[in-house]
Amino acid sequence: MEHPEEPRTPSEPRTPSETRTPSEPGTPSETRTPSEPGAPSEARDWTDGHVARWQPVLPALDPVVEGAVTRMKKLSVHLRRVREQSLVDFDLERHEFDTLHKIAGRGGSAAPSELAQDLDLAPASVSGRLDALEKRGFVRRTQSTTDRRRVVVELTAAGRETWLGAMDVLGHEEYRLLGVLAPEERALLNDMLRRVMVEAESTEPAGRPWHG
Repeated sequence: MEHPEEPRTPSEPRTPSETRTPSEPGTPSETRTPSEPGAPSEARDWTDGHVARWQPVLPALDPVVEGAVTRMKKLSVHLRRVREQSLVDFDLERHEFDTLHKIAGRGGSAAPSELAQDLDLAPASVSGRLDALEKRGFVRRTQSTTDRRRVVVELTAAGRETWLGAMDVLGHEEYRLLGVLAPEERALLNDMLRRVMVEAESTEPAGRPWHG
């Protein structure tokens, strides 16, 4: 649910049986009991060593800022790896997933012109993508019931199932990682990241997209 990806609304992850969810080396797979809210973690991660290595070199380095930013970067890389592996597992190319994702985001059906806008592609490029997805049985094109000149692209059951499957892999890993935090800690983390993003967005040129 780095692709650069647009804000998504994944369903509650289904319980995986055979699905792989790769993780960073050294990350335990078992579920850990959340610590008391606000309690510092006793375990050390790669970033602790990174900060300790650079502090003597850069005495003015703020270990808290450096640690937080480095961890956000590494978490983003980790989730990107999980997402890319999910595409391999579901035999999807990145552009195929992106197209299915945009159709799903419009309620399961969209006009080719809407997809061209959402994907920032020329209509001819969108048509080529839809041809390939239609051959795989993931989408179908029909005439609009209200305007016969208008074509509507719809997700098929197979297309929706494949899209949801790939989404669930990433969603499962997100829930697994944030499961080490208590509910109130997750809410606090979300609020704090919002404050950081509000500041980041305030310095960006107007209209610049933050999704992929």
